[in-house]
Amino acid sequence: MESVGASADAVAATLRSAGCVFAEDEAAILVDAATSPAELDRMVARRVSGAPLEHVVGWAEFCGLRVVVDAGVFVPRRRTEFLVEQAVAVLPPKAVVLDLCCGAGAIGVALLARRPGVDLQAVDVDPAAVACARRNLGAAVYQGDLYEPLPARLRGAVDVIVANVPYVPTAEVAYLPAEARDHEPVASLDGGADGLDVLRRVAVGAPRWLRPGGHLLIETSERQAAAAVQAFEAGGLRARTATDDEYGATVVIGTA
Repeated sequence: MESVGASADAVAATLRSAGCVFAEDEAAILVDAATSPAELDRMVARRVSGAPLEHVVGWAEFCGLRVVVDAGVFVPRRRTEFLVEQAVAVLPPKAVVLDLCCGAGAIGVALLARRPGVDLQAVDVDPAAVACARRNLGAAVYQGDLYEPLPARLRGAVDVIVANVPYVPTAEVAYLPAEARDHEPVASLDGGADGLDVLRRVAVGAPRWLRPGGHLLIETSERQAAAAVQAFEAGGLRARTATDDEYGATVVIGTA
């Protein structure tokens, strides 16, 4: 593998010329992931063509953990680590947790790592995401639209619902970075006219599944926070927001 290792500087130069901001870091990851010079060439070509690094190497780092991310599946963002932190803060012992719009299952993976006793259930509408989440979680992952596929036994029994719903307004999807726009499912990005269509549906449905005193936590943007709080309150939840400048993250937290 000496020839692959020796090519790290060349890989970084190639990535830099293609516009990759963190070319050196990405080059190190690609060189480490490749099992042969030929595979490294193929991986670099995919990255230069615009494929997300996480799709190229097959994993994303999230909360210090490696999460399998297949091509075509939403890539977990670092800012969503703040949602995990907020969820951990309200988790009771041996909580029943529901992860909606779970994608690859990154949030669930992080919660299980921090609270191994959690009873985690996850849902996504995308078959590719469900297959990926099942590989990551080893827990119950249902395919379907939000609450629709859940077993009746969970009704009124969930302590915490977490959801990284799509919240990009439809008109703004076209302006997303090409990595997201061209390589991730539109349904995982497009939140409707104001970006809050899915959030509203989750908020309205949450009280039927939460225990009294249970919590719903959803990531959104700072500019959408006030409208998101209104949506939570319209669903019958007491709502507050939490923000973090380092992550650039906003989370709305509702209590049943």
